Amino acid sequence: MTQKIVHPDCYKKPQSIFITGASSGIGRELATAYADKGITLFLCGRSRDRLNQTADICRDKGSEVYTFAFDVTDEEATKTALEQAYAIRPIELVIANAGVSGGVLGTPENGGCTRTIFGTNIFGVVNTVLPTIDLMKQGGAGQIAIVSSMAGYRGMSSCPAYSASKACVKAWGEALRGTLTPYNIKVTVICPGFIETPLTDKNEFYMPFLMKASKAAQIIRRRLTRNPAVLAFPFVMAFGAWLGNILPTAIILPILGKLPKKEK
Repeated sequence: MTQKIVHPDCYKKPQSIFITGASSGIGRELATAYADKGITLFLCGRSRDRLNQTADICRDKGSEVYTFAFDVTDEEATKTALEQAYAIRPIELVIANAGVSGGVLGTPENGGCTRTIFGTNIFGVVNTVLPTIDLMKQGGAGQIAIVSSMAGYRGMSSCPAYSASKACVKAWGEALRGTLTPYNIKVTVICPGFIETPLTDKNEFYMPFLMKASKAAQIIRRRLTRNPAVLAFPFVMAFGAWLGNILPTAIILPILGKLPKKEK
């Protein structure tokens, strides 16, 4: 592939964005938040029909849009989509957003559900980020945003597999930031609280500071231009998650044990 140079400050106003999980939830709202004239969007998801719906909204706002229907757990399909997108236009921002939870899967976090969560939330991110790194090194710059969660700050007995998967990609993203700095590749880990998406629609318990996905997308879009290491919001929940992470296990474990599970 011919080397294509990207401006080192492209993260301040990215013109080409690749988003996984763009068929619904935060992914769809991020796509529509970035959509504008002169913006090229590469939208990915498993549902071709829902992807097309997102694409139509973005095209109406003036964007050039390309869709790729595949599962991020498929390593080759993910790599191929990234390479095809980069051949069209060098990617300046990749948002590894695709994710699942027990609630979405409609099953308790048993063996099969745990493997599915890990497969999507961990290896789906790995499959997205590793080829991105290679491509952005060719271009000389770029930005990678990995969507984790507040649940990634501490293992939660209400959703063990989900919180573990989000903790994994949070730590990996934080470590990659230092590794990729010499290549002008920015890395930010996004840790939202409760957002109105298919992941939370199944929850029947009270979710404090529940935020609309459209508002979350605007926050993410705005703050990514500052290149933070971790983008955690809302602030009160972020502080609570940080505090829960540093408290001794003997204190925090009984509290976490009382939290309702994400599925029945």
